Amino acid sequence: MRFCMYFLFTLLLLLGNAAADLSARQPNIIYILSDDLGHADVGFTNGNIETPNLNRLASEGVQLDQHYVQQVCTPTRGALMSGRYPIHTGLQHDVIYPGEPWGLPTDETIIPQILRQYNYTNHAVGKWHLGMHKWSFTPLHRGFDDFFGYYLGAQNYLTHINSKGFDLRSNYFDKTGKLVDELRHDLDGRYSTELYSEYLRNLFQRLKTQENPFFVYMAFQNVHAPHMVPQHYIDRYANYISDPNQQIFAAMVSAMDEAIGNITKSLRENKLDDNTIIVFSSDNGGNVNCVRHVTSSNYPYRGGKRALYEGGIKSPSFIWAKNRLSPGRSSALIHVTDWLPTFWSLASLQGTLQPNQPIQTKPLDGVDQWRAIAENQPSNRTEFLINIDTKPVHCGHQVPHGGIRWKEWKLIIGAGGPPNGWYPAPNLPWHREPQTCQEYTYSGIELYNVVKDPSETR
Repeated sequence: MRFCMYFLFTLLLLLGNAAADLSARQPNIIYILSDDLGHADVGFTNGNIETPNLNRLASEGVQLDQHYVQQVCTPTRGALMSGRYPIHTGLQHDVIYPGEPWGLPTDETIIPQILRQYNYTNHAVGKWHLGMHKWSFTPLHRGFDDFFGYYLGAQNYLTHINSKGFDLRSNYFDKTGKLVDELRHDLDGRYSTELYSEYLRNLFQRLKTQENPFFVYMAFQNVHAPHMVPQHYIDRYANYISDPNQQIFAAMVSAMDEAIGNITKSLRENKLDDNTIIVFSSDNGGNVNCVRHVTSSNYPYRGGKRALYEGGIKSPSFIWAKNRLSPGRSSALIHVTDWLPTFWSLASLQGTLQPNQPIQTKPLDGVDQWRAIAENQPSNRTEFLINIDTKPVHCGHQVPHGGIRWKEWKLIIGAGGPPNGWYPAPNLPWHREPQTCQEYTYSGIELYNVVKDPSETR
């Protein structure tokens, strides 16, 4: 008995010392962003698609039950990087389409520019979609040390071609400091998701020897259209999903999950996992409107991509940090703008480290949420602006609209959608595919208690 008590006391002491040691170290930070992933498209939210690696990370970390993003791609990415609402950066309307000359303004100070002042190296992989009409809008001019991926919003997963041409590139600075933009035609025919995980595995082998902490922004292409995936992923679903389109979609989710498993395995193999924080989220809700086949699901939440309803903005999310966080769930109200100040706090060891150069940002809309997550405390915010947009959007609202969340209340003015319905998982027998681009009746004002009525039914 005495031996058991002594062993337990020693173990607790060692764990306490390990946690204390980590709190004095700058963590590596990885943000994994999925594209168009619905709330019910992953296993850890009780979805019916196989995602064992995401499930494991979520169960070992803290699942974020009230994590909100913007209603569509570019606005979320801009809010994440800048810590500011899209109405403050000019990104509140829609996505950047090929050939359009705009992006996240270059006078915004973004995450890698801040972390660089605390000696982080910064690496971007996958989808950028924050501007490319001038070099000053591209990742290496925004604080990243290297970039492997594509600048625009969608492309073929194998040929890496979009409507404007080939868009898969490696960006880095050569020994003279010159930016190199290498189009990767040698990778034509290889599936992008597998390329990204392979790139990160090679990157981690290099990073394990450096003393500086690192930030990795991994923005997957999955599960954005066009829906494409190697056949061996589809074969996994042949026995219990009959519809070919739904098989492909589920397989795309599984391909991303496998890539994340390979990435985290590489972290462990290179002994980087002990001091790494991983955040996972989607950029918006699943796409259930103006599509040939509804394959995603945000159920039980209403709406989807482009809508201000919960299905458009409530993201399946978690944060994982070995030895820093106890497994559990957090009901803290968190907005995507919160990650910039949270990462800033972590990099500066809660303000005890001074930056190499003074950091100037515009007024931030995000707040530091680390203690709320790590200590299961109330959120540092009680409200957030969902969006304000006065212009119509293709497959979305056709009248000026806006929304705000305050405590348990959610107010929408103008139009919450479309989409405005509820879309159960497609491969369940009681799913009925709705009309696409459906008609929508604008009610003017909608008010919901989303704590008591999270599905926004009344």
